[in-house]
Amino acid sequence: MTALPVPDAPPRTPRAGGEKALLAAQLDDKRTILLRKVAGLSEEDLRRAPTASTLSLLGILKHTAYTHRWWFRYVFAGEDVPFVWADDDPDFDFRPEPDETAEDIASLFRDECERARAIVAASDLDEPARGSHPAVKEITLRGVMLHMLQELSRHLGQADIIRETIDGSTGD
Repeated sequence: MTALPVPDAPPRTPRAGGEKALLAAQLDDKRTILLRKVAGLSEEDLRRAPTASTLSLLGILKHTAYTHRWWFRYVFAGEDVPFVWADDDPDFDFRPEPDETAEDIASLFRDECERARAIVAASDLDEPARGSHPAVKEITLRGVMLHMLQELSRHLGQADIIRETIDGSTGD
């Protein structure tokens, strides 16, 4: 199986400008770094969990795709979208299934990121979420974007450790 391609490095993230543009640029930076972390490895390596955790690089990519779907589409935009987890298996989104390829999961991630970008572009930072989940009452687009920055950053730290353990690669 062909390894996922290495995306170009993101342009230097701006340090000045409007808040929405800065938040969006930071999100895109983290998204690109995650795609670079999973690029160039075999399907087998992407599925490996080389630490005491059960996390794999492909599992992190799958989870962050569904996290984008949850926060941007379901919580913020109020879309009725399917999810792969259930109360009896809350970590299903971290586990790549045998019939899911690395390209399938990378495509899902890229698609959810693109949908999130479109939602951000069409909305104001102070706009309240339209979703009905009780755990996320009174969150705005700003809150969603800040949460996703935190989510992506945490998982990038995990991906750093996993990638370095697999092949010694460090950096973005």
